Amino acid sequence: MTRSPAAPLPPPGERRRLREAGALTRAQLAARVGVRPETVRSWESGRSTPRGRNREAYAKLLAGLARPAEAPAGAGTGAGTAGSREPGREPGRRQKEGTAVVTVCLDDPGGGHGPAAVPPEPGAFAQAPPPARVAEEEDRTGLTPAQAFDALYSFCAPALVRQTYLLSGRRDLARESVERAFHQAWDRWPEVARDPDPAGWVRAAAHDWALSPWHRYRRRYRQPEPPPPDDDARTLMEALLRLPPPYRRTLLLYDGIGLGLPETAAETEASTRAAAGRLTHARETVAARLPDLSDPRELHHRLAELASTGRLRAAEPPEVRGGSERRARFWTRAAIALTVALIGTTALTLRTAPTGYEPPVPPGETVQGVPPRVAPGPLSDEQRELRDRLREELPRGPQRLTPQAW
Repeated sequence: MTRSPAAPLPPPGERRRLREAGALTRAQLAARVGVRPETVRSWESGRSTPRGRNREAYAKLLAGLARPAEAPAGAGTGAGTAGSREPGREPGRRQKEGTAVVTVCLDDPGGGHGPAAVPPEPGAFAQAPPPARVAEEEDRTGLTPAQAFDALYSFCAPALVRQTYLLSGRRDLARESVERAFHQAWDRWPEVARDPDPAGWVRAAAHDWALSPWHRYRRRYRQPEPPPPDDDARTLMEALLRLPPPYRRTLLLYDGIGLGLPETAAETEASTRAAAGRLTHARETVAARLPDLSDPRELHHRLAELASTGRLRAAEPPEVRGGSERRARFWTRAAIALTVALIGTTALTLRTAPTGYEPPVPPGETVQGVPPRVAPGPLSDEQRELRDRLREELPRGPQRLTPQAW
């Protein structure tokens, strides 16, 4: 009886790369093969090898994930060299290929494997448009500002949503932060288009809004967010949220995205020494909860995997541009209405205000020592006659002024 040869499997590192390129978590891949997530982790680390039907199912699934990745011609050039770097050891925002500069938005689950040649999907290495300055690309290719903005949003928004989810732990807040950051970018598009790193400009705005302390007073964010279903992902998210916001952001920028330490310090508005201290403290805190993440490379992959578990989707670029324009129109009209109200109030005040000073009437005072008034007694006949004469003659004119001799 002959035994069929075992299905070929790629190396452990390639297994992990294929899973991440297909936007699959360990739990999802384990459910497809019919094993536990811990078993998939052992296969990807090389500690164990699948056998029997599990090997056949695993090899077939990896082969299916490898086919789409090999379709674009030349898309994988430089993947090996970029993937061999340890995250955070070199600035990961730009990689030069010839004369084109690639601006990286986020190191997603497929991060560290070079820039992709297709628009980013969950698990792809999201990047900004090839030129570092969007304004130069607009002049060279004849793109309109709306088209350039849509290109920047399409490349960066999906990755930024997953980043802000790691920072805030809330899916709705992550989408809101990214949309608000791109609203600001569209309002200030000439400045953003000429920025040396437009993706970094938008990333800083999204991170600032996601970490704002005022969200705790909003009613919609008072209730805790449902935790991730996987135990390891839940533990990692809890460890991240226990970190102070500056430490959490430093860890994400350095170990998650792959920025250099000077770039991380500049984006977090700290000195290089302070950024290094925050990074060390954050790594120690996470490693105390999860000892497997003491290796920065493993922490990088786990952060990317945790970011992809939320299945977060960003809005379409025209919708974001329209929202920014509606917001700008609303505030413009509100400012005009407030100005008109102030002018009307000022005019009414000037019209109705008194032109001279009128001193107020002082309140009455009680005078002491005045004798009480005494009512007159009955009138005599002469007095009544005089009263009648006065009543008849005084109103008639000058007679009352003529002196009479007595």
